[in-house]
Amino acid sequence: MIESNNKVNSIFFRNIFCLVLSIIVYFSISIKKSYSLPHEWVGVPKSEYGEQLWDRQSLKRNEDGSVRVLSKFIPKTKSEITKDILYTMDINCFEKSFRDVDVSIDEINSNFNDFADWQDPNGDELILGVIGQVCRVEN
Repeated sequence: MIESNNKVNSIFFRNIFCLVLSIIVYFSISIKKSYSLPHEWVGVPKSEYGEQLWDRQSLKRNEDGSVRVLSKFIPKTKSEITKDILYTMDINCFEKSFRDVDVSIDEINSNFNDFADWQDPNGDELILGVIGQVCRVEN
């Protein structure tokens, strides 16, 4: 009788352990999926350096009136060094200026810098394209 109780206890604890482990795995996968929200990429005219896309789903109006958007640069030639680069940009539609508040190669490892300096696009066709399209959508 004692031996059968030990066997039942062993099976019970093994099942509890498997259940807890399954719950932990499920939630860790769910958390990772929440970072990968759907995107609606919009392209601007390509340049000799590559192409620039911005995510219509990421548009957000900042407190100062600027617009924050996720943008992706895809270089014309790819290698181990040159990969797609994600930019979180703030755009000032009135001054046609921008600032990159985050630059990364994936969405999970972000390091925002809300104190980045505002910059003039200096004729960069890709940045001007993003500014123009985003400001038309937002206004």
